[in-house]
Amino acid sequence: MSFHRISGVGSARISRLLERFDTLEEAWNANERDIRATGLPSDVVSAIVTGRQNIDPEREMIQLDRHGVTALTLDDDDYPRLLRHIPVPPPVLYVRGTLLPTDELAIGVVGTRRATGYGTDMTARISRGLAVAGVTVVSGLALGIDTIAHRVSLDAGGRTIAVFGCGLDTIYPPRNRILAEQIVEQGALVSEYPLGTKPDARNFPVRNRIISGLARGVVVIEAPSRSGALITTSFAADQGRDVFAVPGSALSAASAGCHELIRSGAMLVTTAEQILDHLDVARVEVQTQARLLLPETPSERLLYGIVGAEPRHVNELSIESGLPIHEASGTLLALELKGLVRQSGAQHYVRA
Repeated sequence: MSFHRISGVGSARISRLLERFDTLEEAWNANERDIRATGLPSDVVSAIVTGRQNIDPEREMIQLDRHGVTALTLDDDDYPRLLRHIPVPPPVLYVRGTLLPTDELAIGVVGTRRATGYGTDMTARISRGLAVAGVTVVSGLALGIDTIAHRVSLDAGGRTIAVFGCGLDTIYPPRNRILAEQIVEQGALVSEYPLGTKPDARNFPVRNRIISGLARGVVVIEAPSRSGALITTSFAADQGRDVFAVPGSALSAASAGCHELIRSGAMLVTTAEQILDHLDVARVEVQTQARLLLPETPSERLLYGIVGAEPRHVNELSIESGLPIHEASGTLLALELKGLVRQSGAQHYVRA
């Protein structure tokens, strides 16, 4: 966490450090020569060597505790699994509230800050339908569509996650302070930015990759052309997430971005049920429960590392892994229930 206090050290450079060092603690205590061996620019290495002399990691932890914030690194079991596998995941994720394994069944709901009456109504309908079905709604706490999505999800008794573009000690926009406190009770506030980071405009496009990264898909409800919501869908596409768009009037500039998405191949939706059907929510719930009941074992990790994009027969996988055929078959079944592998033919498996 202390690396975030050093100028020029962001998520990408922390990831570079983690490629060489096993933990951030090891990287923090490394000598200058080993830090230079990571390939970081000389000025950044110098900033780390000089900066850490004036930073106390223990004090950083005390500050987090004072604000009720937990810091998760990529190696932590509680780090969101879906987010872990996106390009450039946040090396450190700050969390206020609670993240649950069931939050893997999540949908990002985004859109304009200047919602019309139509946008407000459609956001409420879709967010309520998702929340009632047990889907976690992820958004960015901005005014307009984001605020409606969070509030309706809470009112429906569901869970919601708000992704910040600043430190979790700053509620932005300020008028959503009460809403943020309610989200803490029924979900979580998350950010990749350390405490004290102000809501700089350049932070928000970057944080959008976390909204899509936490979700299985993103639905856009009212977005004009060049809307920030469209940045989220771009990240979603890069991450292999589904993109949904709610159509508006052909004459409405507020929905122009949604219409562009639909023309580009996004799925047109008008109800939460259409999203749930597309995701096959019943299957996803089984996979999520399986992850809770069937923890990762050495056999699962071994086979998952062998299964690839090309179909391979269970006998071949058994031989390469050294596992008896009955153990290989049972382990593959467990991985299939978790949604990590799938059959592409009789007893032939590929990664899901």
